[in-house]
Amino acid sequence: MIMKVREQKPLPYHREQSASASARQVSVRPVVRQDEPDSPAGTRSSTFDHYFARKIMGALGNPKIRFRLWDNTELGQDDDSSAPLIWFRDRGALFKVMRNSEVRFGDLYSDGRIEIEGDLPGLLERVYQGIQTRGGQKPVRRWLDRVSRRIRRNTLSRSAENIHHHYDIGNDFYRLWLDAEYMQYTCAYYPDSAMSLEKAQVAKLHHVCRKLQLQPGDTVVEAGCGWGGLARFMAEQYGVKVRAYNISRKQVAYATERAQQSGLSGRVEYVLDDYRNISGQYDVFVSVGMLEHVGVEQYAELGQVIYKCLKNPGRGLIHSIGRNRPRPLNRWIEQRIFPGAYPPTLREAAGIFEPNGLSVLDVENLRLHYALTLRHWLQRYEDHQNQIRAMHDDRFVRAWRLYLAGSQAAFSVGELQLFQWVFTQSGNNAIPWSRSHQYPGQNTPGVTD
Repeated sequence: MIMKVREQKPLPYHREQSASASARQVSVRPVVRQDEPDSPAGTRSSTFDHYFARKIMGALGNPKIRFRLWDNTELGQDDDSSAPLIWFRDRGALFKVMRNSEVRFGDLYSDGRIEIEGDLPGLLERVYQGIQTRGGQKPVRRWLDRVSRRIRRNTLSRSAENIHHHYDIGNDFYRLWLDAEYMQYTCAYYPDSAMSLEKAQVAKLHHVCRKLQLQPGDTVVEAGCGWGGLARFMAEQYGVKVRAYNISRKQVAYATERAQQSGLSGRVEYVLDDYRNISGQYDVFVSVGMLEHVGVEQYAELGQVIYKCLKNPGRGLIHSIGRNRPRPLNRWIEQRIFPGAYPPTLREAAGIFEPNGLSVLDVENLRLHYALTLRHWLQRYEDHQNQIRAMHDDRFVRAWRLYLAGSQAAFSVGELQLFQWVFTQSGNNAIPWSRSHQYPGQNTPGVTD
């Protein structure tokens, strides 16, 4: 998919390779049309500006992209005019990115002071790949990230604030670009990459239920239920009884109304409360897309909640964004879009299971499935951008476009992972001998064409 974010008529350029420039560092003399000012502020870029632009390019690992400055000077891929382009509309934008690229870039793009020409997810993929070539984080940055996570610890009150910030934007907003029936704001599952988003989300729901080996009459507790789609699906398709916890008022209200409309009020209960307050005992524990909001410091507590609420023998599944190595979420996304979120590594997630005698039976990584899910979301988002702009404003439209495109790119290049853990108590011997129950063939209702 090529996402044309903003189309501009290209200007002609004279490129002159300087004696000191490398193959990626070129001195460029712009040709400016007579009927256009040479820059918004009436100033031309200087050698000093070019130096700092190249410093930014180097900090990104010299990816195969181009920079354009406010006076139409272009730096970067002198041999590839088709490479995607970042356009700094004013000098201030360039220097703000220089000081704090991770946060400022997103803010400046949202404000329209930075434009992107070409395929936005493709450009961001190149940037992620460039950063990866530079190696890991510096020790000081890792230390600061650990300190900041402790400062922003997800207490009961802060968790509620974070969830409200992201999920209570409005059900009508999410309905425009999520799947229509179950409104799944989590990774879909594509047995066939040509599947529609709707079919892939139904396939994901079946995939989760099969892994849990749900049986009619089972009792299930769900931590973080979104708009209630998984709980309804489990009750409708697998004959179980579900209690689902969530701290988003708008989501719980929507989920309760949908369950009533579907005649499931006696089999599905939505509780407006934090996962830490789960009570009762159940055959099954499930959480899809909630662990990202918990925080590593609370993993032992989450494990205790699971241990206490599961009958013996019981079983569970956790589905979460993750990483291969410890690193916080992108700072702009964490501060502007997804506050309090943290994607764990496999080692960090073990802090849920190991202290509480829970045996991990299966781990699956669905990274590329999430990249394709985000591609579908972004396409629908773009198709409805005028409606979204009417709900909010242009800055909001641009910010969420960047968030979705950046997430797609992060999964595509392996910056982010998508893990599913299946687990049970350590002494449970009633476990499957193979994975055959997960893949029963192509005759699943709601999945085949």
